[in-house]
Amino acid sequence: MTIAVARVLREFLNDTSRCRYGYDLIQATGYSSGKLYPVLDRLVKAGWLVREREDIDPAEAGRPVRYLYRLTAHGLQLSQQELASLSEQISPPVSARNRLQQDGLGA
Repeated sequence: MTIAVARVLREFLNDTSRCRYGYDLIQATGYSSGKLYPVLDRLVKAGWLVREREDIDPAEAGRPVRYLYRLTAHGLQLSQQELASLSEQISPPVSARNRLQQDGLGA
């Protein structure tokens, strides 16, 4: 799991009921479209996300049709597991956390 994938998944986990679209995710992550869309495509191909075309009339809406992304049930479960595992991997060992707290540096 790359940092880019983890960051995108975290955005989906912030509100699992919400569908997201590209520009929304670009603003939320700070990634360029060249970095974001390959991540989204990879997650769709892996079955973690579903991509659906918005059902609107572009003339009435005054904007182009968007592609909406949402987590699948499988993607939700795996996202939570993978991000928890990643968090565990990057957390300092308990002994290091205790030292940081004793030195007044830990939270």
